[in-house]
Amino acid sequence: MDNEKKRSAIFSKGLLQSGELYQYLLETNVYPREPELLKELRDMTATHPRAIMATAPDAGQLIAMLLKLINVKRTIEVGVFTGYSLLRTALTIPEDGKIVAIDMNREAYEIGLPVIRKAGVENKIEFIESEALPVLDQLLEDPGNENGFDFAFIDADKIYYWKYHERLMKLVKVGGIVVYDNTLWAGSVAMPEECTPEILREGRQRTLEFNKLLAADPRVEISLAPLGDGITICRRMH
Repeated sequence: MDNEKKRSAIFSKGLLQSGELYQYLLETNVYPREPELLKELRDMTATHPRAIMATAPDAGQLIAMLLKLINVKRTIEVGVFTGYSLLRTALTIPEDGKIVAIDMNREAYEIGLPVIRKAGVENKIEFIESEALPVLDQLLEDPGNENGFDFAFIDADKIYYWKYHERLMKLVKVGGIVVYDNTLWAGSVAMPEECTPEILREGRQRTLEFNKLLAADPRVEISLAPLGDGITICRRMH
């Protein structure tokens, strides 16, 4: 990938006013602190035709800090892709930590699996190849799972975000955190509908609806951070 294309690919994951500014953020703040195995997985993912689905490295850096701030041990991840955020989480939580990782596409997960194994953290991951809602419902069938998770990261079908949220409000403990990815949807949430590219319109509408519901939910404190494609951090209050 030549430099011009590389800059373009990087900027597509950021919402700052210029590609140069986002590149500055990455090169001075994110990449110097990025573990080598995460860099390896990020480089592998960059050649994938759907590389845009990967978690932005600046968002991953903030997630790692959140995990440490609340001493996370048990997490849920909905939407794994090649596993960048999954590996970041597995490297951050303690040795006895566990991640329930749910994705319909095991093939994409297996792209990153050799790097996860090299990192020695596969034992922390329970990968479930499935749609997410049946798995979340199954978790809720065990009373021991209610309020049993410290953290969740959601990067999957936007149509189900609110349904995931309702279940996570039972699975994640009071004081725990849920992070939703893509809540600015390439900036389209601030565009007039008629100016929104056709490819973004359905996702834009779903995202607008979800953001409105989340802003009105008294169960959570929220902060929408303009990292990557927008991540909304929710702290469960009750």
